[in-house]
Amino acid sequence: MAGARHSLRLPWIPVAFMFKTLLLALASTSVLMAGAAHAEEPSDASLVLLTENFPPYNMAKNGKNFAKDENIEGIAADIVRETFKRAGISYNLTLRFPWERIYKLTLEKPGYGVFVMARLPNREALFKWVGPIGPDDWVMLAKADSKIQLESLEQARRYKIGAYKGDAIAESLDKQGLKPIVALRDQDNAQKLMEGQIDLWATGDPAGRYLARQVGVSGLKTVLRFNSAQLYLALNKDVPDEVVVKLQAALDELRKSGRVDEIMARYL
Repeated sequence: MAGARHSLRLPWIPVAFMFKTLLLALASTSVLMAGAAHAEEPSDASLVLLTENFPPYNMAKNGKNFAKDENIEGIAADIVRETFKRAGISYNLTLRFPWERIYKLTLEKPGYGVFVMARLPNREALFKWVGPIGPDDWVMLAKADSKIQLESLEQARRYKIGAYKGDAIAESLDKQGLKPIVALRDQDNAQKLMEGQIDLWATGDPAGRYLARQVGVSGLKTVLRFNSAQLYLALNKDVPDEVVVKLQAALDELRKSGRVDEIMARYL
């Protein structure tokens, strides 16, 4: 037949068979897409941990505001590493800046955690907690030659107070109407204190003194100790309870063995 070799004759395929094949293909595609999406999220046994420069608890070895894993050191970093190792839970660790960013990430993203964080009443229901990792007393520091004497936080109202933006201390003072002058880095307050830009520095102890030494400031004196807080690892609320229980048990064992005290003594 003329032109027959240019015609294409397809075998007849039942409509029902074609429909079934299409459904199977769509189902397979959905499974693959779901698997890929799941692979982008942290698994129950692997957490994404975030921290900030907050010496001597957490700090980048190179002094910068970004570091990963083995390039991060400090009391809390070492305690958290050993806690996860003992619990048999995998993780990756990143130090970032600023604090407000990593706080928000942990609040919103399943499988995330952040340390160290003060466990305050207004934060209690927002996270799941592992700790305490270490103490963080709240103090007012002044220059060595300052004449300021305080017996209560109320007496500090008349002075210019420096604090760290987004920090629990700054938030607490602001809620009490003391209106602290906030800095993006807590150690900047040490220099502000020496230059007379602020009269008092509201910070943590031992963190404040450590930070001051890092920028060449020493001899600061404590004029008021107004709170005693404990610092924790805070986990996103979607982290499974069994993971939290394992981590807490591992940290309790470290403390009982004396290992936590050994780590703290190495830095202080």
